[in-house]
Parts: sequence; C-alpha cells; structure tokens
Amino acid sequence: MPKHVLVKLEQELKDIKQALLVDIPQEIARAAGQGDLSENAEYEQALAKRDMFQNKLVTLEKRISEVASLDISRLPKSRAAYGSKVTILDLDSEEEFTFKLVLPEELDGHPQHLSISSPIGMALVGQEEGSEVRVQIPAGARRFEILELKTIHDVA
Repeated sequence: MPKHVLVKLEQELKDIKQALLVDIPQEIARAAGQGDLSENAEYEQALAKRDMFQNKLVTLEKRISEVASLDISRLPKSRAAYGSKVTILDLDSEEEFTFKLVLPEELDGHPQHLSISSPIGMALVGQEEGSEVRVQIPAGARRFEILELKTIHDVA
C-alpha cells in the first residue's frame, strides 16, 4: 500500500473533522446569533458548508479504506497497473512518452505521472508490452502502443 498517500489522505481527514467539529459549528452559531433564521443567508451558507464537509468526510473515509486495502503483492507482474512505468508511442504523432501510473492523489503536477483513473491511464491498466490501445479523450480518439513496461515489481 502507498503509505505516503495514506498520510496525505489522513491529514485531509483530520482537517475536515476539525472543520466539522469546531470551525463550522462556530460559523453556524455566529450566523444564528444574527437574528431571524428564515432570511439569514449566512446561516444557510454555514449549513450548506457543513453538509458539503460531511459529504467530503464520507467520501474521504471510503477512499482511505480503498487505498489501505491496496495490496501491491497482488498487482500483476507482466501487465500495467499501479506503480508501473510505461513508455508509449502515440501512433498518430509518432511521439514517445514515459509515464509512471499513479493514484490520483499522487499527481501533484508531476509531468511524468499519469493517474490510473484518467482516460489514458484506465486504457493502459491491464495491458502488456506490445499492446495497442485506443483511447477516447476530449481531443478525440488516440492510439498508443506500449513500447516498454516495467511493473511496480520491477521498479520498486
């Protein structure tokens, strides 16, 4: 399991819980103290913010559970998956690209990281070296060939 991702997600969870238990209740109380709640936009905004943070909390707890259950030893040894380093050839432009397939939380603007949940990342997952994949992206259909594949077992 990618521990650095769990640390990042758990810090975000801690921040959300802080907001739900301390910050937002203070905002609600402050807004409620301004009088008539039926026409109090600040109060309505604070309640909406609380609801949004509660939804974030549920989503984040689910994501933490998913990441924590990722068993790297069960990832395929000859097919692209999380942690794989993949060199692909764009068959239309003849350009080569090398990416490391990562979780969305690991992107952090790194140009050589590709999220496994992006359209290209999803198309590459499960493919072998030499495979040709067709991907529908907002710019149109693209075709790629996997030139080289090193799985997390080879990279780690």
